[in-house]
Amino acid sequence: MQVVTEFSFAVKIEEDVGIVMPDGCRLSARIWRAEGAGPVPAILEYIPYRKGDGTYARDARMHPYFAGHGYAAVRVDMRGCGDSEGLMADEYTQQEMQDAVDVIAWLAAQDWCNGNVGMMGKSWGGFNSLQAAFSQPPALKAIVTVCSSTDRFADDVHFRGGCLLGENLGWGAVMLSYSSRPADPAVRSDWREDWLARLEAEPFLAPRWASHQRRDAYWKHGSVCEDFARVQVPVLSISGWADNYMNTSAKLVENVAGAKAIIGPWVHQYPHQAVPGPAMGFMDAALRWWDRWLKGVDNGAEDDPAYRAWMIDSEAPDASTLHRKGRWVAETTYPAPRSQDQVMALSAGGVLGGAGGALNHPICTPPDLGFSAGEFFPMSSHAELPGDQAGDDAMSLCFDGPVLDAPLALLGAARLRLRLSSDKPRAFVVARLCDVGPDGASVRIAHGMLNLCHRDSMEHPSLLVPGQEMEVELALDQMAYRLAAGHHLRIALSTTYWPFVWPSPEAATLTLTEGSLTLPVHEGTPADEWQAPPPRAAADWNHRRHSDARFARRLEEDLITGTRALVVEEHSGRVENLDHGLITEEHVTERFEVDPNAPGSAHVICDWEQLFSRGDWAVSTRAISQMWAEPEALVFHAHLRAYEGEALVFEREFREKIPRDFV
Repeated sequence: MQVVTEFSFAVKIEEDVGIVMPDGCRLSARIWRAEGAGPVPAILEYIPYRKGDGTYARDARMHPYFAGHGYAAVRVDMRGCGDSEGLMADEYTQQEMQDAVDVIAWLAAQDWCNGNVGMMGKSWGGFNSLQAAFSQPPALKAIVTVCSSTDRFADDVHFRGGCLLGENLGWGAVMLSYSSRPADPAVRSDWREDWLARLEAEPFLAPRWASHQRRDAYWKHGSVCEDFARVQVPVLSISGWADNYMNTSAKLVENVAGAKAIIGPWVHQYPHQAVPGPAMGFMDAALRWWDRWLKGVDNGAEDDPAYRAWMIDSEAPDASTLHRKGRWVAETTYPAPRSQDQVMALSAGGVLGGAGGALNHPICTPPDLGFSAGEFFPMSSHAELPGDQAGDDAMSLCFDGPVLDAPLALLGAARLRLRLSSDKPRAFVVARLCDVGPDGASVRIAHGMLNLCHRDSMEHPSLLVPGQEMEVELALDQMAYRLAAGHHLRIALSTTYWPFVWPSPEAATLTLTEGSLTLPVHEGTPADEWQAPPPRAAADWNHRRHSDARFARRLEEDLITGTRALVVEEHSGRVENLDHGLITEEHVTERFEVDPNAPGSAHVICDWEQLFSRGDWAVSTRAISQMWAEPEALVFHAHLRAYEGEALVFEREFREKIPRDFV
């Protein structure tokens, strides 16, 4: 990545600017401004991840770059987070949305702003950028949303296809740790009083999310798909195929007038620093968007292809790959005009294609199928991507297509139609579309899942009638993939997918009697149709590393009990910010275990420790979150401790049981 140190404008940084909300709550902002540029547009990033330490390194590479090109870049800590006052109750609350609208109005009214505001963000910031556009504040003129969702029930970390995700507990554990950290004493003199108030009000959100097992008003709130027509500002959506927010870009281009999309091979990171490569110059792509819609520069951004996607080429599976071969495909709209449906029947003998017709295939897979699925939102190359699927394939019901005599390109979302029955009232089915090489190695192209209680409706689920046949359709995730000659397609079906999906209370057997797969076959030419800008960024942050980061990701098996577990360990190392002196350290251990002979044995424990110090001041928090299940209930437990030096200043336990209505 090219480091840029010379810009059109010198950059002035204001470290702590107070933005006071109508109710008197002061939000803390860090602002990078272009000196000598006069009134300029403002670009807002508004997230809970602490500008003073959490995103400090990332912010240093991005926001000066925008300011140096004639903008005011504004990074705001949300209410109750980082150095801002107040308390945070949940994600995407109405208060959070109203604060965003009020911040935008405040920015537009500043004498250094020309009245035009853009909003951007990744993940949480991408969500609330879309939600701000939905709220239609007058000064908001355009947004750039990265790794986000238009539907909080269908495409977030909580549920997929009505299936409860293992990451629901994982993300609840993250937020319990993140939002219980104190403000910086160098910024807030009342930091201790404020910290204790945060700790007293701290919610454990995982059970709350799990209690909403249907697409009810809780999930509709903040889901812009409820009324796409309300999003009236220009939208640039950026996603990554290695991330599980890959569906959003297609939905926005399809439903929001003038929306544009770029989908690369990336994990859950901004694409100038993401793996697998090739990386993209995110700031330059965003500046093209901002210049057009915030400055009125006639640069033709509105005429760019609506849907630009990195079409991945066949390679051997590699959960730590740093680069994916492929090419850029550019489509004028979505669905892609050059993608045509090809229907392939599921036929007897495990054949994908052929005559189709009646089947009588049981599907009942062991609880430990799925350990090769990878992370829900991988952040790095530390074995977080899907690995070789051959082991999971061997435990699944598979249908294999013919060996290809020429490459096959796919662009869009495959659809799977199944006629089946279940012997239990609760069950789900997972489908993985795989690229199988001549050596038998299997690469997951896309997957999809459906909680069969949601077979007719995500809003109004109902328990299954054992033995009663039903016809269902599930959409697999969006993809852009080109299989090589000599490879073949495989569709693999399972009733388990741990730890990606929380297991059903009983081992269900599905009986498949008919099915077909509809593929979006793309007819483009195998050459680049768009050139992404090369990755560039501002200089790295000013820091000293006192100890190295360490990462581990391993599978463990108890040779006596047979229990298998995925163990993830991440240690950030001890790092000192040389600009303001804060020293931070983070330790994380996650363990997802299950007994292959007992679906009710699934258990998750996530242990997060955060440490902060400066001079003789030191604080730390430790949050241990757990989840397991009973036949009719999901059980959540968490233990939060906070320390000042070695002294325990706060301790709280959370215990909750959530009825298993439909999961």
